[in-house]
Amino acid sequence: MPVVKKTLVLAATGALALTALSACSSSKSSGSGTAPAAAGGSTAAGTPKDVKHVSLMVGGIDKQIYLPYKLADQLGFYKKYGVDVTLSTEQDGGVGAEEAMISGQVDMTGAWYNHTIEFQMNHKAVESVVQLSGAPGEREMCATNSGVHSGADYAGKSMGVTDLGSGTDTLTQLIATKAGVAKDKFNRTGVGAGSTAIAALKKGAIACVMTTQPTVTAIQKQNLGYSAVDLATVDGATKALGGAWPAAGVLARTDWVNSHKEETQRVVNALVDTMHWINTHSPQEIADALPAQYTNNNIITKADYVAALTQDKGQFLPDGIMPAGGPKIVLDTEKLVGKADDSVKLGDTFTNEFAMNANKQEGYTVSTTPADSNG
Repeated sequence: MPVVKKTLVLAATGALALTALSACSSSKSSGSGTAPAAAGGSTAAGTPKDVKHVSLMVGGIDKQIYLPYKLADQLGFYKKYGVDVTLSTEQDGGVGAEEAMISGQVDMTGAWYNHTIEFQMNHKAVESVVQLSGAPGEREMCATNSGVHSGADYAGKSMGVTDLGSGTDTLTQLIATKAGVAKDKFNRTGVGAGSTAIAALKKGAIACVMTTQPTVTAIQKQNLGYSAVDLATVDGATKALGGAWPAAGVLARTDWVNSHKEETQRVVNALVDTMHWINTHSPQEIADALPAQYTNNNIITKADYVAALTQDKGQFLPDGIMPAGGPKIVLDTEKLVGKADDSVKLGDTFTNEFAMNANKQEGYTVSTTPADSNG
């Protein structure tokens, strides 16, 4: 069979923010799932004999922004590359995915890139080994009677975030700061995600909540609120944050990566293959490949899930490469809210090595301009 040369095309400004499913379910799942027919039958062929084992906790595995981790499992891509991945998700009130990774409870975490900068500020070396999205995928959803339409309106309000110190907390502070509202002029309240976030908005405990799809759609369908600040599109992120903002990726301790290069490469191979699959399949096909409870549950129907994914699918980076300029914009964000300073060495917070290797191995031509050591 001839080798087909595959080309991935990524518009530098086309990394729209993919939105997140809110209900955190899923306890654990093995990376040995069987690929559905849509995967093209690329499951076990050529699987290495020496299967590697990796544990990976996601910051809400059934959030739409984090769908690649489970999709790779469903498509059989972990098995294809000879890595048995134990997937788990953080639970409300439990240990966070990043904390589980840094403490050694799990090997890797599915989380936002900005945490690597925050870890470095705390003298802990963590890096992103594959980048899945180029924007946060978040929207500030505000109650219909809140009167909030921009960061300038946050003063005196109680703003909902996933939890204090989370990426949504950082973004909420950033939006306010850019609008000239100091963080001590409004309240930030941890309300979790999905049903708990919706309940807080419904009860009036918060004026707004920073959240993702399809929770956004659920809030709109229940006439509870509207999108006041859009971070789910390139235009929205550029207006609010000044440019593309790399979010979801795979983070791991640098010492673990250096001593487990084979495991890291195999995980990245599986996820780069998954990103290509997402890029070449429809939102309906993607939803069909995911577990039913991810796309149809107590807050969302499958039709809503597909509609949300249709709107924001362009957030996903098809080649897993950290885009040029992205790390610096995230660093500027962290500096603005007082979580980082000029001592940060961006080159230590990410690597494109594994993603470049994965694309080369599969014959993909990378057209994303990679970030260099300066971001």
